[in-house]
Amino acid sequence: MSGGAVAGLIASGAFAVLALFGCFVLLKLGKIFDEAAARVRQTGVAIDEGTARVRQAGATVDEVNVALAHVNKELDRVDAITANVQSITTNVSSLTSLFAATLGGPMVRVAAFSYGVRQAAAKRTRSEVESRVKSQMKADKAARRTVTEDAGLTPVAGAADGRRGGR
Repeated sequence: MSGGAVAGLIASGAFAVLALFGCFVLLKLGKIFDEAAARVRQTGVAIDEGTARVRQAGATVDEVNVALAHVNKELDRVDAITANVQSITTNVSSLTSLFAATLGGPMVRVAAFSYGVRQAAAKRTRSEVESRVKSQMKADKAARRTVTEDAGLTPVAGAADGRRGGR
């Protein structure tokens, strides 16, 4: 073998080692690309899941917005009812004040007047009864005097008064 053949053989061995090294590098690089592709697929799945969750959250937010719209309508109704109740309360208070001012004073006066009339009627009745009793007693006394004087008797002290003699 000549020097050129040995150099060619060394060169071809070096080239074979270099080719093996290149194949090893390409094999490792292929694994890296496969891993990267797998990661991209996982990321795509995660993105799809995230997108689905975002869509679901968007639907939930839409439902919440609809519910809040209904709640706002009901709150407007409650506000209207509250305003009406407040108005009614104010009107009832005003009516009560008006009633008290209009009829309260006269009712007290009527009650006082009726009390005075009852008291006066009671006094009048009492005084009429007393005056009738006194006049009846005077009439009885006068009748006794007349009877005793006609009979010629002298009245006993205290007998005309209706009292018994003695102590």
